[in-house]
Amino acid sequence: MVDLPLGTWIVLALVDEAPTHGFAVAALTAEGAEIGRAWAIPRPLVYRSIDRLTELGLVAARSTEAGARGPVRSIVASTPAGHAAAADWLDRPVTHVRDMRSELLVKIALRMRRALGLGPLIVAQRAVLTDVHAALDQQRRTADGFGRVLLSWRTENAQAALRFLDDLDDLDD
Repeated sequence: MVDLPLGTWIVLALVDEAPTHGFAVAALTAEGAEIGRAWAIPRPLVYRSIDRLTELGLVAARSTEAGARGPVRSIVASTPAGHAAAADWLDRPVTHVRDMRSELLVKIALRMRRALGLGPLIVAQRAVLTDVHAALDQQRRTADGFGRVLLSWRTENAQAALRFLDDLDDLDD
């Protein structure tokens, strides 16, 4: 399993949907755009991610096309290894509650673009969060002072995340 920054995973998942070019990916990941609402990626980082994914053999240039007002665009597509990596990443739950705001939300957006059900991801995420919540709650019960305050905060965040997943169950029906 390759270790990539979140933005690079997002670029790989978008390229894996269909052959495309960097400008189109950048349009989807711009601030306020469809994917950019969950995680914005500046255009230079999109192109840097495509270069890195090409180096890793996860995407490859397929053809070129004339840009509307700019230079020739390289059309890239995922390789079989890129397709497998993107599918695995989209199915993998996050391990920290703090990553739900970023990584989990963007995975949900990407899965919805592909018309993939959210059920398997929700089930896997709930299993991870249930364990995290139980561990935090156990630690909180024996903590004192500011440690207890901090663990109470983290426990409540984990509980809120579990309620969020319950709400997603209704959306996925």
